Formats: sequence, C-alpha cells, structure tokens
Amino acid sequence: MATALSVAVLAAGGLGHALVTGLDSDIDRIDPFKDMKNRPARGHGMNVLLVGTDGRDRLSREEKEKYRLGGAPCHCTDTVMIVHLSEDRKRASVVSLPRDSYAETPPHTDRTTGERHGGHPVKLNAAYAEGGPQLTVRTVEKMTDVKIDHYLEVDFTSFMKTVDVLGGVRICTARPLRDTVTGLDLAAGTHELKGGQALQYVRSRHIDGASDLGRMQRQQRFLAALIARATSSGVLLNPVRFRDVTQAVLGSVRADEGLGTDELIGLGRAMRAFSPSSSEFTTVPIGNMSYAVEGIGSTLKWDEAKAGRLFRTLREDRPLAPHRVRSEVRRVEVAPQQIRVQVRNGTMTAGLGAQV
Repeated sequence: MATALSVAVLAAGGLGHALVTGLDSDIDRIDPFKDMKNRPARGHGMNVLLVGTDGRDRLSREEKEKYRLGGAPCHCTDTVMIVHLSEDRKRASVVSLPRDSYAETPPHTDRTTGERHGGHPVKLNAAYAEGGPQLTVRTVEKMTDVKIDHYLEVDFTSFMKTVDVLGGVRICTARPLRDTVTGLDLAAGTHELKGGQALQYVRSRHIDGASDLGRMQRQQRFLAALIARATSSGVLLNPVRFRDVTQAVLGSVRADEGLGTDELIGLGRAMRAFSPSSSEFTTVPIGNMSYAVEGIGSTLKWDEAKAGRLFRTLREDRPLAPHRVRSEVRRVEVAPQQIRVQVRNGTMTAGLGAQV
C-alpha cells in the first residue's frame, strides 16, 4: 500500500518547488511524534515509516464488490515499511515489517475507548487500531531501536488512483496467481495491472503457503515496478501528468508536519536517481513462523539476533548487503575439436540422441 506514496515523492523531485507548493496543502497533517520521550538516538540518513491502511470509505459500492473489499475495515495497518535513505542520498533501503509480527506496545491510551493501557502483546498491525499513527511509530521504534524521522500513510483509494493515473504497472509472474479471498486471478506471464487489480496483487495472502511473507515479496516487486513506471513514463517531465498523479495521491495521504515542500523535493530528487543497484529490499528475519500468544493467536516472532544486526546496519547507514567486487574472469582458449558433448536420450523414442 505504501508504494503509492513513492510516486508522489518521485514526481515532487522531478519538477520542483513551484509545482509542489500548494499541492502539499492537500495532505492531511498529523503529529505522530507528539510528546514522545525516550526515543532512539538519531542515526545517519533519513528513516521514513510508510504505512498503508485498509481505509476504503471513498470507494464506490461497485468497486468494493468487484475487488472483494465489502467487509468492514479493521482500521489497522495493511502494510508497514521502513524506508531508509542514506546520508548522501545515493541509496535507499526498504525493510518490510510483517503485519502479523509479534510486538509489545508501550503504555498508551486507547484511541477508541479512552482507556489507559500498560504495554502488552499485540500483532504489529493492531498498534494502529489501538493508538493510531503515534502508537504505531512508538511500537516500531521500540521493536527496532531505529528513530523514525517522518511518517507517511496512504489508503486503498489513493493506491488505486495512483496506479490508474500512471496507466498501470507491468508485473511478470512465472506461475498462475489465484486468491479466492481478494479475487486475484492472473495467468502466468506479463500483465499490465490497473488500480483495482494492482490492489488485489499487493493484498493477496492466500496464494501459497508463504502467506504474509509471500505477500510482502510481491509488494516489494510491485514497488520496484511502480518506481520504474514513474521514472520511465514521462510523469517527471510532463507538468499535466505530474499534477494528476500528485493530486491523486496527496489528497488521501497523511503525513507529519515536518514533511513539507522542501523535504518532498529533496527526497524526490534523491529517488529519481535510484536504480536496482542502489535500491535494496528486504524483510525482517523471522525466527518463529507460528509463535502462539494467548488471546492473539499465531504471530511471527522475529529472529532477535539477525533482526538486531539488520537494524544496526540501518542506524549506521550501511548497505544491507555487503558490496562484492567481481573478480575478473580468466579466458581459457579451447580448440573446438577438443570439445565433446554427450547426449542422453530421456524419452521413450529410440534414436533421438543421435539426431542432436
């Protein structure tokens, strides 16, 4: 879900201050950092918490029925990602946090009941339902020891509008993808996904046994494809298309007050230059795929040692994967007459091997 916002950021960096000024006034401003204390120390680079919620109020009844969105929203997070931009703005690292991760909230006030709660176990996506953006930020910081600099939130509506205004996003799948819950039904091959179908693609959890982890991998692939479409489709150079895309996204985005015009432009300019070699995608390492918690059910328990190393890497502004220098390949001259090929016939028809 949070992928939609990347388009607005990319577009903002492409055309500059004059066009962005005024457009960012459509953003619903919130203060997810209000009265927060005992926060992690600030590291190098910038950390943005991208959150996708299951909000669907602005979708028509027909859209909800077509894309299997008719149920009542849980008012929780559908996607949570930390996007780390390096200090020199030459590298982006995206870490997906599974929505079913085992988490322990800090003490907080329930935003629905007004009751004061001590810290207690939850699935990560429930932090938003209990305490909104602020509790989500506090819980993520507690789990990762990574200080969040900015907060961005999108819903189903902005995601679908953004993909549509871009003209769709191309996805290639090596096998059929079907999910009876979301209604996704893709044959193997290349597809141009429009907004509703793209939403089905990034939401589907019942395609294979990988469940939420498989879904996050698809979300990461979709994010890469979305950025590729935004940077190659002329959006950044076409003022009219730029405004269409930006207005489609920003009208249903929530962000912290600190993420203003200048920050969007700087962030967008950095992201324009990103390539597959300068962008990294990963998921928090899981130690227990079915960690049972009374009253909650099965959760995903992080591998504490591996997750600790991952988030320390973010804090220290280092690449998630170590850079490896390719060694030169030494060419070996082999005379053609020295090459021998043995062909084995694996069929039921005799003599085929000799015909190769």
